[in-house]
Amino acid sequence: MESSKCSSETIPVRPLSDLSVKDLAAENNRSQSTPPHRSHDPENNLKRSDPFQFGSRFLSEKDNVFEFNAWDHVETDDTYKEYAEQQYAKQREAPVSDFDKSRFNGDPAKWWNNFYKNNTANFFKDRKWLQQEFPVLSQITMANAGPVTLLEVGAGAGNTAFPILAHNANPNLKIHACDFSKKAVEVIRANEAYDTKHIQADVWDAASDELPPGLAEESVDVVLMIFIFSALSPSQWNQTVHNIFKVLKPGGEVLFRDYGRGDLAQVRFKKGRYLEENFYIRGDGTRVYFFEKDELVDIWTAKSSEDVSSPHFEVVDMGVDRRLLVNRAKQLKMYRCWLQGRFRKQTNSEI
Repeated sequence: MESSKCSSETIPVRPLSDLSVKDLAAENNRSQSTPPHRSHDPENNLKRSDPFQFGSRFLSEKDNVFEFNAWDHVETDDTYKEYAEQQYAKQREAPVSDFDKSRFNGDPAKWWNNFYKNNTANFFKDRKWLQQEFPVLSQITMANAGPVTLLEVGAGAGNTAFPILAHNANPNLKIHACDFSKKAVEVIRANEAYDTKHIQADVWDAASDELPPGLAEESVDVVLMIFIFSALSPSQWNQTVHNIFKVLKPGGEVLFRDYGRGDLAQVRFKKGRYLEENFYIRGDGTRVYFFEKDELVDIWTAKSSEDVSSPHFEVVDMGVDRRLLVNRAKQLKMYRCWLQGRFRKQTNSEI
């Protein structure tokens, strides 16, 4: 569940090669041609591919930062870091009132229902980048993949599930698209591509004591969590991880993408939006948390838990995705930060 337009979901892929910036420059000099990631020609520009191929535009000291609208893998500069810390201090000084804390935390589904009443499926662009970023999604949609059950937690209006189905060649793929917003589920079910043979949409609170409708323990091969964990209160994380662990088959994976601490969306929050550290209320009443990398690793591996029964996932990979977006007209720099990872449920023999 996310409450920001698609521009905040720009997804980088892994580096296209092991070439350094110097290597690329040298190759460019030899060939006298402009590499795709620096080309302004629509016919030769990675940013205009479908789906977009991100992750290849590196910023070097010799570059003019305002030449392009975006740069990949850019660390924040000292000026921005100082500004961010000043903003955090101001946010802490003017938190959400106790009354509003109770109002927003008491019934979060209410605010998401309102959100989807005002923003239907057309609000977000379809996430065509998912299969290139998570190759397992391409594998499970192949014709010979066999029976596969995919659970999407926080399915929203279906902008993830339907693009997957559009490329699906597997007659035995079944997607369970769950969201704790009743309105979001209604939007999915009203979609002309909704076919219960391959997709089932249900209302489900990931932090409840129940498993998703129609799913038993250890019945799911892949769990997809894209901008959903951040919508939960920190007090709900453990139960959610328990539920995901319980429904996932041994060896199954969680595909994860969410907001990172220091993202421009966090820094921009004004007074009256701070719930607790890194946790905020948006203007539409929905909640959002901004994670640290080590924090997520600890949550999913239960490293700090003294409870031996806590679910222990293996971190297959976990990366920080930093992008610098540029407003060339106003000469402004905007730093975005997301965290992306894969968590695998260990088999009984591995535990």
